[in-house]
Amino acid sequence: MAIASTAPSGSDRERGQITTLPPLAVGILIGLCTAKLLLHVFTSVRHYGYFRDELYYLDMARHLDWGYVDAAPLIAVYAKVALLMGGSLAALRILPALAGTALIALTMLIARELGGRRYAQFLAGFSILLCPAVLMTDSLLTMNAFEPLFWMGCIWVVARILRTGDSRLWLWFGVLAGLGLENKHSTLSFGFAVTVAVLLTHHRREFARPWMWIAGGIALALFLPNIIWQIRHHFPTIEDLANVRREGKNVVLGPLAFVKEQIIDMHPILLPVWLSGLVWFLRDRRWRLLGMTFAVFFVLMEVAHAKNYYVFPIYPMLLAGGAVVFERWLAHRAAWTRAAVVAVILLAALPAIPLVTWMLPPERLLAYQNALHFKPSKAEVHHESLLPQPVADQFGWPEMVNEVSGIYNSLPPDDRAQTGIWAGNYGEAGAINLFGPKLGLPTAYSRHQNHWYWGPPPHVYKNLIVIQWSLDDVRDNCTSFQAFDHYERFGMGEENTPIYLCRGVTFDIQKIWSHSHHWN
Repeated sequence: MAIASTAPSGSDRERGQITTLPPLAVGILIGLCTAKLLLHVFTSVRHYGYFRDELYYLDMARHLDWGYVDAAPLIAVYAKVALLMGGSLAALRILPALAGTALIALTMLIARELGGRRYAQFLAGFSILLCPAVLMTDSLLTMNAFEPLFWMGCIWVVARILRTGDSRLWLWFGVLAGLGLENKHSTLSFGFAVTVAVLLTHHRREFARPWMWIAGGIALALFLPNIIWQIRHHFPTIEDLANVRREGKNVVLGPLAFVKEQIIDMHPILLPVWLSGLVWFLRDRRWRLLGMTFAVFFVLMEVAHAKNYYVFPIYPMLLAGGAVVFERWLAHRAAWTRAAVVAVILLAALPAIPLVTWMLPPERLLAYQNALHFKPSKAEVHHESLLPQPVADQFGWPEMVNEVSGIYNSLPPDDRAQTGIWAGNYGEAGAINLFGPKLGLPTAYSRHQNHWYWGPPPHVYKNLIVIQWSLDDVRDNCTSFQAFDHYERFGMGEENTPIYLCRGVTFDIQKIWSHSHHWN
């Protein structure tokens, strides 16, 4: 049974707008969503360990605020939910798995909005299910797992506006965009792309109506608490981003290399699907706004030398559009051709799944990569590890905390009371703050990112256990010291430095704190 939308007016009929939707493939939607959730339950939810950023977000959850140096506030809310569920790895990872499950449903709804029937809805959801970029994103608790939901929610609204001509739906766009900004600031770039796309198409007439302007006001109002936080803290996020650019932290790709990485990350087998969706959008006057949104956003990311994954959240709409194209192309061909397309995608995509879902132990993962002759490219210049960074940054944290505990608890009680812990980065501090209390460790302090705002320590320490200090730093700031070797084969190389017990600290940690922040 077709589900009707708002009753069409005479002008709607003249413009040839679609006023009814194909039936929603409920059984297919439930099946694909179940497969997605189970895949993560038996892989990323159970395997490896806490990712460096996840440890940081748990610390954010202990300090809820309207903003952070390098993140919008919603990531702390997600982490707070995980803490309320016990803070285990499973509690943490089930949240992005659920977000990815919802993305499948939303992509299928977009395909339906574009006129896609059962096969198109299935192909759209199936493509999301097997897409390596999406699988990896949904395997870690980061704002990136939730970003596509806000963006594709906006695209769903835009598609409904294009289908029905109901400009009042822009209000919902404003709500979703505002929430998206509180999830991740890159939604500003997405909103810019949509705005430019409206100006570049015949839909520019929307600016003569009040609804887009009101939607912008709603988005601004929802984003305002974070803006106020930024103003009150002198825009630390801008300083952080400037530091990253100035110090050349990220690998910068040329235009062709950037396109190549996009094709690899999304999986080459899905290129015909999303590319056909893009071509259809750009050629079809009704949907051209969607195609121009992608084009503007992609060029913007290339010009800004963005990381590969910054583009990932916008691909689901192209996969939805491509699924509709394939459905129409195969509609008058033999039934086996539709099954063949699905089979080819499945067979080509399956080998990538162990690379992006934490399915294999690290030794077997390395062997598997070598067997496929595949080595993921580096996103950061100084990334040194055997494994890709999203994997390597999940190893070594409990071991490091146990080593720090061994040093701390070996001290006489009087010395322990005068000994603090100084971590070089937020991952180390977050690990100690998560695992340390059960081992009797005090709160770890760090000048890195938002941890600087959570300091200084309540009193001046006579001794410090310092992590990721250089030997020169220790010699310059300690009356005497002891070095304790630390090494994790599968972790990040930057963590494989000695842990020092610094006795007789020669500086007042509270006095230097105000000018010692490290934002990068």
